[in-house]
Amino acid sequence: MARFSAVLSFALLGACSASGSEARVNPIRKVVNLLQQMQQKVTEEGEKERELYDKFMCWCTTGSSDLDASISAADGKISSLVSEIEAAEQKKAQDESDLKQHQIDRDAAIKAMNEATAIREKEAAVYAKVKAEFGANAAALDKAVKAIETGMAGAFLQSYSADVLRKLAVHASSEEDRRELMAFLSSKSGTDYAPASGEIVGILKQLQDEFHAGFSDATATEEAAIRSYEELMAAKKKEKAVLSQAIETKTARIGELGVSIAQMKNDRTDTEEALVADKKFKAELAKDCDTKKAEWAERSKTRAEELVALADTIKVLNDDDAL
Repeated sequence: MARFSAVLSFALLGACSASGSEARVNPIRKVVNLLQQMQQKVTEEGEKERELYDKFMCWCTTGSSDLDASISAADGKISSLVSEIEAAEQKKAQDESDLKQHQIDRDAAIKAMNEATAIREKEAAVYAKVKAEFGANAAALDKAVKAIETGMAGAFLQSYSADVLRKLAVHASSEEDRRELMAFLSSKSGTDYAPASGEIVGILKQLQDEFHAGFSDATATEEAAIRSYEELMAAKKKEKAVLSQAIETKTARIGELGVSIAQMKNDRTDTEEALVADKKFKAELAKDCDTKKAEWAERSKTRAEELVALADTIKVLNDDDAL
């Protein structure tokens, strides 16, 4: 209203100070014209301000709606990330536990192979010794039988094979056989035992059979041990290969999960920061929009009062008889 009073005073002053041809125009009419121009200007300014206000309020509405959508999406994303991080960490912990067990199992398989190899080497060494002894013993028995059967017992008794046979005599099946065999081996020429050569050959052949049977058993045991060892080694090598592959897979997966967890945590942190910023901006926007509404209400009230005052003044002046 103060603005309106100042403008009205200025219009009246201008009307009163007119001269010449302007003085012939009714001063009251001139004031009415000025007031009408002012009325139009106030109305036009109000329409422009209204357009700007409507745009601002539209932005308040859409901006708030967009922020609500962004805040809702951020809340949902954070909740989802929390669940995904928890699940990934649990899976990573399980994989780490599995990896540790795989490493323990592989070490156990390697240890079992090493122990089995050490045992196999000892068994093989024992069998090699048995085989060498059997070869020497069998050769001595064969030579003794051949020498007796060909009448060459005297020469045989002077040989290394006879010494071997003397050690084998203790393995004779009976005490009588041992005495007979030792008596034969103790003679210088073996001629004293010529009538009993058949009996000596029988004893020697019995020893041969016993040694062959013993060696056959040892060979069968060795072959069974070899098969058992090979089967064990094949199974453990397969187990080791499977465990090694599992270790490689688990190690890679643990690394990938670690990277994924770090990325999700970073994403969660960024989303939380963006959420805080959106909420703050929304609050500021709501405050700005409320302030704008209050200012617009006050401005609209003032303008309406100005227009009413102008209209009333114009009406009064138009009703004046002097017009």
